[in-house]
Amino acid sequence: MKHHQYSLAVSVLLFVLLEVLPSCSPRPHDAVRVDTLPPMFPDYADVTVPVDVAPLQFALPDSVCDYLYVVACGTQADSVMASGQWADFDVDDWHRLLAANRGHDITINVSARKDGHWYQYRDFKVHVDTDSLGAWGLTYRRIAPGYESFGTMGLYMREFSTFDERPIIENTAVPSSCVNCHTAWGGNPQAFTFHVRGAHGATLVQRNGQREWLTTATDSTLGSCVYPYWHPSGRYIAYSTNLTHQAFSEVPSSVLEVFDTGSDVLIYDTQQHQLIEWPQLATDEWMETYPSFSPDGRFLYYCTARKQTVPEGLDSVRYNICRVSFDPEHGTVGERIDTLFDAEARGKSAIHPRPSYDGRWLLFTVADYGCFPIWHNESDQWLMDLESGEARPLDEANSPRADSYHNWCPSGNGWVVFTSRRGDGRYSWLWLCRIDAQGHATKPFLLPQRDPATYYGTSLYSFNTPDFTTAPVDLDVRAAAQEIVSPDRIQVGYRRP
Repeated sequence: MKHHQYSLAVSVLLFVLLEVLPSCSPRPHDAVRVDTLPPMFPDYADVTVPVDVAPLQFALPDSVCDYLYVVACGTQADSVMASGQWADFDVDDWHRLLAANRGHDITINVSARKDGHWYQYRDFKVHVDTDSLGAWGLTYRRIAPGYESFGTMGLYMREFSTFDERPIIENTAVPSSCVNCHTAWGGNPQAFTFHVRGAHGATLVQRNGQREWLTTATDSTLGSCVYPYWHPSGRYIAYSTNLTHQAFSEVPSSVLEVFDTGSDVLIYDTQQHQLIEWPQLATDEWMETYPSFSPDGRFLYYCTARKQTVPEGLDSVRYNICRVSFDPEHGTVGERIDTLFDAEARGKSAIHPRPSYDGRWLLFTVADYGCFPIWHNESDQWLMDLESGEARPLDEANSPRADSYHNWCPSGNGWVVFTSRRGDGRYSWLWLCRIDAQGHATKPFLLPQRDPATYYGTSLYSFNTPDFTTAPVDLDVRAAAQEIVSPDRIQVGYRRP
């Protein structure tokens, strides 16, 4: 009965709104009801969103619509209207609507005009979470699909509650270079690192606005340091050093294969400017990569695979997820190696382990083989309960296309950002979902854009290495660009206990 009364109230309110809204916008009349959800892009039906999410703008295909009229109505009788070529909600009105309906549903009514005729689709709901995201926004790299040379690319930050995107640094500041492997200290950009490849290669470690440009390659290591992860204390950074190669795949859906012929995990001590290579993390028979620290700083997760002859034996390269203890007071690594997920025994490869900030879950990617799953359509997200050790594919968040790189929100409220090619199959875009206390994920939603059909339909860039940031990243780009081309570097030390 309550549901019937609510539905009736919403219908009455929508009727009133259609009568009183300004006549400057064409209003639906004599609309034919269509008993399906609107064929919208992005698909926001039945998604759960943080209360501070940017407006969920969407569009319908030109084949079914030349004008949209949309009303979003809350349970508290608050509502907002959008009309035009796409559902373009006012940002302030949208946030007032969500704030008034925190923990409740928003009902979206969509009417579409085509060739002078109106059609009204079935309503859909958006579930408003009780919490905000718990972060200012996102950081990510945006890159064109180049193979042998560095195209236009950059590191960017995006405010989550608006559509404001700003560059952190673009490689136009330093031509013929690649900026990658960025990460902040638990989402706090007061400590930030990224790597520069090319003629002026270096690794930046910025702390409280002070920049240090490091040469992390030594005579005793495989090469420069990549894939960083900060220790919660802020003193250490776990890196891997990799001998990376690429080759075109014979499988059309894969396009490109990136693989390692060797890799080790090292710990960088920011106070001593010293890399520490523990023997158990740099073996001759195995390749160790993708490190991450536990939120209490007492463990180090990483991936390891038996060395194979590649590229011939690439489809036999399978990574397992391991864990070793870490003593942050002395910077030492334990002797015992625990295999948390034996993907090799399943005929699979597991990569990118990321523990949740509350220490309960471990999120990782599973593919058929290799360490670079972004072109593998079979790659899926898996979730491990670190209390029970049980792991399962996160089916409710996965898709038939490549789902890969992910990170947790530092607030510990379960929000996750990841990359997926489920949109058009060609480019990786950013998707968000929430994982609850029982380990179940909400339906993922695509990062909103002001004009989504144009933004995603004309963009020639993929998003990768996304992460959350608690504040805007403050980098003096002009000074950084001058420092990159300068020969001044700090050569890190090396120690193997």
